[in-house]
Amino acid sequence: MCGIVGFTGHKQAAEVLLNGLGRLEYRGYDSAGMAVLDDEGRINMIKATGKLKNLIEKTDQGEKLPGHCGIGHTRWATHGEPNETNAHPHISGYPEDDDVFTDSNVVGVHNGIIENYEELRAKLLRHDYKLYSQTDTEIAIKIVDYYYNKYKIGPIDAINRMMVRVRGSYALALMFKDYPGEIYVARKDSPMIIGVTDDETYLASDASAILNYTRKVYYIGNHQAARLVPGEVHFYDLNGDEINIPCSEITWDAKAAEKNGYEHFMMKEIHEQPDAIRKTLESISKKGMIDLSEAGLDREYLRSVSSVTIVACGSAWHVGMAAQYVIEELAELPVRVELASEYRYRKNLWDKGGLVIVISQSGETADTLEALRIAKENGVTTLGIVNVEGSSIAREADKVILTKAGPEISVATTKAFTAQLVVMYALAVQMAYEREKIGKEQYTEYINELRSVPDKIAVMLMQKERIQWIASKYSSAKDAFFIGRNSDYAISMEGSLKLKEISYVHSEAYAAGELKHGTISLIEDHTPVIGVLTQKNVIEKTISNMKECKARGAYLIGITNDHGDAVKDGVDYTINIPEINDHFAGILAVVPLQLLGYYISVSKGLDVDKPRNLAKSVTVE
Repeated sequence: MCGIVGFTGHKQAAEVLLNGLGRLEYRGYDSAGMAVLDDEGRINMIKATGKLKNLIEKTDQGEKLPGHCGIGHTRWATHGEPNETNAHPHISGYPEDDDVFTDSNVVGVHNGIIENYEELRAKLLRHDYKLYSQTDTEIAIKIVDYYYNKYKIGPIDAINRMMVRVRGSYALALMFKDYPGEIYVARKDSPMIIGVTDDETYLASDASAILNYTRKVYYIGNHQAARLVPGEVHFYDLNGDEINIPCSEITWDAKAAEKNGYEHFMMKEIHEQPDAIRKTLESISKKGMIDLSEAGLDREYLRSVSSVTIVACGSAWHVGMAAQYVIEELAELPVRVELASEYRYRKNLWDKGGLVIVISQSGETADTLEALRIAKENGVTTLGIVNVEGSSIAREADKVILTKAGPEISVATTKAFTAQLVVMYALAVQMAYEREKIGKEQYTEYINELRSVPDKIAVMLMQKERIQWIASKYSSAKDAFFIGRNSDYAISMEGSLKLKEISYVHSEAYAAGELKHGTISLIEDHTPVIGVLTQKNVIEKTISNMKECKARGAYLIGITNDHGDAVKDGVDYTINIPEINDHFAGILAVVPLQLLGYYISVSKGLDVDKPRNLAKSVTVE
């Protein structure tokens, strides 16, 4: 959830580090810091709490940290409160009054969580180490230093001993005073990417931090270490033997991670949805048909699947909830949708003929990744749906479909959500066709409906001024409720999450029929109730539930593709979406809900792209 950057080369490191940290701000953080190993072998380090601008000012735009080899970090607190002492980097020695740490052999930054932190802390205290922070990162740095000094070994051997001893997740970047111009790294479960040019080497937890410098990258594996020198990277296994890792090339444009004139990344990414969906559909289509053969989802395999389990977290879980209805209705397969954080800790009754689908934008979501591994260990085929090529899920899943949303910077997902949803819709249609549950005519009709989605979302975006006007009426609301039935309920959950995560309005989503079972007691005068009304067979029932709320003083907003009088007469405000087959209506209905959350957040003067306490990629439990 934190951000790591590193650089060794011929430029001033601090300038590169600050640029990279700026591109990682979207991940969420509460403090930041940098350490540079200068040309005389001294570790210089500066840290600051709050926004990155505080670090920039404190380092005088990086001028106070001269040198050509450095590491930087933005922290999202896990162990220890967010303060300057607990901010990264951490050192193997003990802080002095100034920012130069001549008594430290090792300095490092870390993403992840060290689970046996207390055990290792006690070991260090027994060996006369002085601890100054509340963090598990300091423990990891000092454990490396302990092995380095005790056994008089090199950095790679010391890091390998640390990896054997430590339990948990980590992306660790270290500099040793005895090895100027070099950075050493280790990884287990937390994301890390290494980029190279002819005479420079870069390190980051996210490709966006280094794209301005190189597109040639390496993805280091679990329990592997690496030595970075200018223009080169050398990889090692746990035995200390050098290994080969293939070089990859990042294809998306670095400008995709810039605002391009929009006030916020979230609004930019809402507008990018038509293009993201179009590119995603093109990537899984061939000769007018859906083609998933590159993912290993050919006719023979799809016919053999006996059940589907979808595992995800947050918005990705809402994608699974919406897809569940469509797969069951079209392909006539039993589907379960599981929260990854629960799935990994419960007893599962494994269906060896089933398919476990894990969905994650980053491909690094800790709970989802672990759920994938558990399914594989139990002999069940896994399919990963991710937006990041080279991510852990993309590399470890048996089968993979990559969405083409491009980089998504705003913490609140929009285009990644709809790109994932269109993949799940396409998978449902293909399953139904290959299993002979629908004929060729119906299949072609469904494909045409999916292809119409980008243009219909563009039409939806033309209504944003009306949605902004509606949002202005409810910006002071303390509570809001979203309701729907069938797949409308799944989209309601996503709308509710958007509102609460970026505008801090207490918001809940309910299956409409459940309101009367207790929840309706919470309805008060002027409480907004937003109904998603796209499933024609249950619209009247949902409107009836909404009217029960209106009788208790609620304001009603309806998101609908039904242009008859029933909806208009039953709610206070309607937001119309274009006509589309009911199975796929959710991908249109979610767009006004995204805009509603966005405009309420803007009207309250909040930080839309970086809401408090949240991080873009949740790489710890």
